[in-house]
Amino acid sequence: MEINWKELGMEDKGIITRYYDMEPVRNCEFTFANNYLWAPFYEIRYAVVEDMLVFRSDEEELSVSYPLGSGDRRKTIDVLSRYFEEMGRPFKMHLVSPKQFERLEGLYPGRFQVTYDRDAADYVYESERLISLAGKKLHGKRNHINRFKENYPDWVYERITERNVAECISMAEEWKAQNGCGERGEKHNEFCVTVNALEKREALGLQGGLLRAGGRVVAFSLGEPCGKDMFVVHIEKAFAEVQGAYPMINQQFAEHEAAGYKYINREEDTGAEGLRKAKLSYDPVFLMEKGLVSEKENAGGKEG
Repeated sequence: MEINWKELGMEDKGIITRYYDMEPVRNCEFTFANNYLWAPFYEIRYAVVEDMLVFRSDEEELSVSYPLGSGDRRKTIDVLSRYFEEMGRPFKMHLVSPKQFERLEGLYPGRFQVTYDRDAADYVYESERLISLAGKKLHGKRNHINRFKENYPDWVYERITERNVAECISMAEEWKAQNGCGERGEKHNEFCVTVNALEKREALGLQGGLLRAGGRVVAFSLGEPCGKDMFVVHIEKAFAEVQGAYPMINQQFAEHEAAGYKYINREEDTGAEGLRKAKLSYDPVFLMEKGLVSEKENAGGKEG
């Protein structure tokens, strides 16, 4: 079977969302908006194989995602396995959750192994706690927010709309200048994704909120639902010199956009020490692990 890999375009939203609706995944990567925004930087393509959605990435080494949908998963994996053989490449499956690996092991006992990457694990929080910030562990966050409110008594939270989105883009450009993003590299990619997300937020189904202090936009966030009980925050930007802006936009965005969801996924820390410390300080309820699956050496029974 020939696999027709396709670049992601806005016209693909319907088909990709349909498969996600069949089998929601809590990993932050598995939403159409995230796929669409990051596809140009990770060489992502997608295909429907045996009525299951599969992504292919050529970023570092050829790998595919765990098949999603209501089709025959074993048939799909067998087709993918032959594809890797024909390419002369070792079979790799990226961003696989523990639950998905358990299912894979059930289909192919002893054939595969998984290596989880701590730097890629998503931080998941109870939305109620991010809103209330109750308890000793979050006492410091409440203090930062109180200081912000004292320093900026005229502060206001607004949903991002056509009326104020240009101010968010201007803030993102200022943030880029402050953070030395340059014209290439991860920081530059992040800036491009941020502006694209702001400009196409309605078409992508993203919800946005901003924080205004002294009349100017000092922080904003963008996110979306991910399954029935989880909301994922994809983008959060604030001026570091505005004390309390980060905890304030975190709390306000959760309260206004994610209160109806049990969990909030605030994505991974990518191994950055400061970011890891900040994410842990909010006391996550669990980490969403993601791993790279490969075949064990001398594992037989590929299609038996």
